[in-house]
Amino acid sequence: MKYIVILGDGMADYPVDYFDGKTILEVADKPTIDYMCAHGELGMCKTVQDGMKPGSDVANLSVMGYDTKKSYTGRSPLEAASIGVEMKDDDVTFRTNLVTLSDDENYEDKTMLDYSSGEITTEESTQLMQAIAKELDTDAIKFYPGISYRHLCVWNGGSTNVDLTPPHDISDRCIGDYLPKGDGAEKLLEMMKASEKILKDHPVNKARVEKGLNPATSIWPWGEGTKPSVENFYEKYGLKGSVISAVDLIKGIAKCAGMESIDVPGATGNCETNWVGKAEAALDAILRGSDFVYLHMEAPDEMGHQGKPDKKKFAVETIDNTVVKFLKEELEKRGIDYKMLIMPDHPTPIKLKTHVSDPVPYVIYDSTKTDGGSGLTYTEENGKKTGIYIEKGYTLMDKFLDK
Repeated sequence: MKYIVILGDGMADYPVDYFDGKTILEVADKPTIDYMCAHGELGMCKTVQDGMKPGSDVANLSVMGYDTKKSYTGRSPLEAASIGVEMKDDDVTFRTNLVTLSDDENYEDKTMLDYSSGEITTEESTQLMQAIAKELDTDAIKFYPGISYRHLCVWNGGSTNVDLTPPHDISDRCIGDYLPKGDGAEKLLEMMKASEKILKDHPVNKARVEKGLNPATSIWPWGEGTKPSVENFYEKYGLKGSVISAVDLIKGIAKCAGMESIDVPGATGNCETNWVGKAEAALDAILRGSDFVYLHMEAPDEMGHQGKPDKKKFAVETIDNTVVKFLKEELEKRGIDYKMLIMPDHPTPIKLKTHVSDPVPYVIYDSTKTDGGSGLTYTEENGKKTGIYIEKGYTLMDKFLDK
């Protein structure tokens, strides 16, 4: 038996005005997922434990079977693992976005226009982060380029006793009330302001402005954390695992858990990602001997953050017709028995443009079982109707893997 997780990041939603009060999952054309739902188990799962913020870090760890109350030490340490940054015991890491702020004179009066600097390319952002590192690196503080707008800062001797806000939580808001507070806040704010001067006249930004694209005008630190503590996946479940994702966070979880992290050329984490390449990589991993494949797709979440219902619908439909359908057909053609878990990590509602902690619908489909099933399509409301509810999200993996 092979086990495949199809993780549509942020795929669940609230009713959307644009779609006459229906959710993305209700209006999306997804015949393969709906077939699996009708012939499999449909239920609801609480992936974010009480008292924890609904980030993709906490939620994906939970889906993978990890009790985040025990294993979670912060988001950015997982991204550090992906980038290949070795952390010391007294290091504190920060996810460092390249963001677009308004051009108000006082930094505190600026507005968060774009948490992703127009989904800036990795090639462009690497040059910008290298300029930041050249000017702002010290013996204790170092900056490292990541993917697209997602980068890393490591502060040796830093503190996690700090209040930082994810930039995607404050789109279109004045940043004054969301600037760093707590230990080290003064230094973080100093670097944010200094970055604005470094980035302002950089050739990369000038070229983006000429093309009508959002420039990266500032760094924005958040997601603080310390050295990760994630149990080895093989030792936990006895399965050889592979993970496919475009984002450092999920790649970092894979590396911390001792799973293979597979890079796919052209995988970007948005709607223009290499969907076909990711599906083919999942099949190849299985054919090479992986027992478990975790296929993470970021696009629904990004479109939720950007408040783009049509594009979020497109992302869900593409997951169905390009990824799920392909894997179903290819595995069955080869006579490979499999179980597939399809779910989001958390909702990213269009109207809020940020994550929420609400339970999410999941489907478990077993290719060896021909009888039974929910008889329903895959939606949030149908998930609630079944009465199946996994309160401790990290136990869903035990159920999926028959442990």
